[in-house]
Formats: sequence, structure tokens, C-alpha cells
Amino acid sequence: MPGRSLSFPQDHRSHPDFKTEWWYYTGHLETEGGKSYGYQVTFFRFGLRDRQREEKERPPLFSDLYMAHFALSDKQGRKFLFRERSNRGVGGKAGASAHRYLVWNEDWKVRGNGGGHVIEIKDRDVALRLNLAPLKPPVLHGDRGLSQKDEGKGRASYYYSLTRLKTDGELEIAGKRDRVRGLSWMDHEFGSNQLGEDQVGWDWFSIQLDNKSEIMLYLMRRRDGSADPHSSGTLVYENGATRRLAPSDFRVEVLERWKSPKSGGDYPMRWKVAIPSEGIELEIVPFFPEQELDTRKSTKVTYWEGAVRAGGSYRKRAVQGLGYVELTGYVGRLKV
Repeated sequence: MPGRSLSFPQDHRSHPDFKTEWWYYTGHLETEGGKSYGYQVTFFRFGLRDRQREEKERPPLFSDLYMAHFALSDKQGRKFLFRERSNRGVGGKAGASAHRYLVWNEDWKVRGNGGGHVIEIKDRDVALRLNLAPLKPPVLHGDRGLSQKDEGKGRASYYYSLTRLKTDGELEIAGKRDRVRGLSWMDHEFGSNQLGEDQVGWDWFSIQLDNKSEIMLYLMRRRDGSADPHSSGTLVYENGATRRLAPSDFRVEVLERWKSPKSGGDYPMRWKVAIPSEGIELEIVPFFPEQELDTRKSTKVTYWEGAVRAGGSYRKRAVQGLGYVELTGYVGRLKV
């Protein structure tokens, strides 16, 4: 509901009075030897009980499920690695603190570190440790952070991003350790009842351009394939100022499609994006199509989340960029 004022760093922390919450990191990394990777690290919290109605003196054994996804896209090798975790909030195996910025699932974690964030992932033969330093203040999407997803009371979430995070750290694969550096993007969203009955999923874009501006767009998709009028976006200028984008302010045209041989999902796979009033025209292309996540051991959703590159013009000047695209609801309706 409206009326909440987001403040930082407090709102990086968990919000247990809301049913659904996620902390979402994507980015692009380069090794000192010139190899390029995209990465995704996501922590989810799903509330099972209504904490606002329960008797505080008799808390349940556990009231939340915690899940996490880690994906790595080898751009040159066109290889996609995906791992997932799922735990109840019992015995300290997983959790999200409401008192400091710390979210973990076993030995996967993200935490605050001064003004920055630290990501630590280790799973079998892969390890990732990153330090992230924000280069811009938090961006509040929608109406001062309230992101309306559909018509009606409460069909919304609180949603903000850190759209440009200087990133450095280490990536280890099969015993080979490399120093990496690059740029990351962080999303944090929490709510209780976002999607309407006629909505099946969304197409989400995050783009970081080399003129130091960023673009976030999401298209809420209806059952008939059309974009819901509550779709939205945000343009972030070089100086950190923002412009809220209504559906009439931007266009997204699908140029190619790809059918997953594993799930049968028929995904859009190349796009033309335009924001005419800002003189922005971009073509967005995945580094390779095979970046689909089958999360049947955790969130039980099959979705596409992939590293992309962008190129085109911004106010008649050539621009290039990197980003991520998320496509949900192409293999069954999404329920959030």
C-alpha cells in the first residue's frame, strides 16, 4: 500500500511483514586474461504465515522459506551454469536479517560492508566472491518506490535498484582462480500480492550504457500476450537523476524468438527498444540463447534470465552497453 518512505541502508534489510521478497544481483565480469562472464545471484524469502496477524508471544517454528539461485554465463564458451538452494529458516541454515544487511542460504550470502555489498558463493567446483560499491544512489521505481503491477488495492510492490555498482573480486572454476572486475546491478523488491488473474508473467530489462546512464523496463504480460497498462520503466541519467517511464513513453519490439529444447518455452530473444522523447534507440541481443533456469528444486519456476549486449543511439550519439533480461511466464503462468 502507499505511504511507506524507503530509506537506506535500512531498507536493504529484510521486511518480514511482507509475503514475498527478493534481493537480485546481475552483472558482467572480465578476468585479467580477457574472458567475459555474466552472473546472477538471487536470494528469495517467501512468507508462509501472516506475521502481522499472528500472536507475537507464540511464534511458529518457522514462518519463511529461503531460496537462492546462482547462474554463470560464459560468453565466449557459450556455456551456462546454474545452481540452486532451498531451505527453511530453521537452525540458522538460511535467513534474512531485519537488523542488518545479511541474507544467506547455507554458505551462500550477501551482506553489507560499509557503504558497499559483498557476495559470497561456493558450490562444488565453482566459487564467486565479489565486492560491490555503488556509483549512484538508490533508484526508486514507480511512485517513490511503490511499483504498481495491476489495477486494485495492494497489487504492488516496493521496488528500488542500485543501477551501477563497481565490482571486483575472484571467480574460481574447477580449481582455476581468476581476478575479475566489472559492473553489477542490484534489485530489491518486496510485496504481498502483486499479479492479477489476467497476468501470466513479465519481461524485465536492465541496461547499463557506456554514457553512464541506465534503463529499467518491465512489461507485465496478459494471457493474450499483450502488455498490461501497468507496465513501467525508469531512465537513470548520468548524474543519478531519474525519469519515470509510462508505457506510452517506450516501445519494445521483438525481432527474433527461440524455443527451448528442454522446456518447450517459446521466448523472445532479440529486441528493439525505443524511448522516442529521449532520442534512445537500442537493439538488445543475448550473448547466447541457452540461459534458461529450471528451478524445480527451489522456486519451481522455469524462466529465462540472460546476459545481453545493447547497441544503438542516445540523442544522436552512438552508445553501447551491457545488461540482463528476465522472461517469466513462458512455461506456465507465474504466481507471485
